Amino acid sequence: MDIIKSIEHEQMKNKIPALKVGDTVKVHVRVKEGNRERIQVFEGIIIKIQGGGVNQTFTVRRISYGVGVEKTFLIHSPAVEKVEVVRVGKARRAKLFYLRDRLGKSAKTKEQVGARIETLETVIKEENVETPVAEEVSSEEIVAEVPAENVEPAVESAPEEAPAVETEEVVKEEVVDTVSEEKVEDVKPEDSAE
Repeated sequence: MDIIKSIEHEQMKNKIPALKVGDTVKVHVRVKEGNRERIQVFEGIIIKIQGGGVNQTFTVRRISYGVGVEKTFLIHSPAVEKVEVVRVGKARRAKLFYLRDRLGKSAKTKEQVGARIETLETVIKEENVETPVAEEVSSEEIVAEVPAENVEPAVESAPEEAPAVETEEVVKEEVVDTVSEEKVEDVKPEDSAE
């Protein structure tokens, strides 16, 4: 990856809202006044979306006290807290500059019939949650960490074979006893049936 692209990729948000031209939206913007910070809402119609990547912007227009006001927001800006879609508009153009000349009802877009207002988000990059990997520690490293004074020498003893042989004989005898009892039980019901 290019150095500039990698730096831009770090600055991008993980999820961005799915916006279209003609939608009426509420943009929640962080406003810093001195040492206080608050969120201000700007509601209007998206008249254009332009650019791409980190530099992608959208322009929102509203009429305030009879005066048209337009604000352009960076989608990936940390100042933009969230964008809510209030109304899904029907637009057949990429840029709705003709709304600047209109007043009143004609300054709005028609609402798309049957459109659901959903806050869809496009995932730009997935969050990578790094889990710490436990390192495998060998017994040699453990012995190296423990001081030599506290370590008792390990005594290797030869496995005892005598008890193992006795247990095998006992198991064989038990198996033979159970098998012979099963055969006797199986034979008895057949004889009684005849």
